Amino acid sequence: MTKKPKSKAGTYLSIGATLFGAFGVVKQLRTARAERDPLEMADAIISAAGLVTGIALLSRELRRINREGDPGLPELTDSVREVRPRDRD
Repeated sequence: MTKKPKSKAGTYLSIGATLFGAFGVVKQLRTARAERDPLEMADAIISAAGLVTGIALLSRELRRINREGDPGLPELTDSVREVRPRDRD
């Protein structure tokens, strides 16, 4: 089964919706802590992990879209690179 690629705008919209869902998770965490409910706390932590994973997947999709859209861009890596100031005319 082939997955249809998302557009750049659609990916940004999905990231925004996922980040908006974080407000509900924060509220759930606060309620669970106030009530000292371990089951509710576990549910909130698992939901937070799902949000983090979703944002990571969407950001990877966005990097893929950017890389395919402009073949002149270098491939992103996890390594830290030296930042040099631009040459001024």
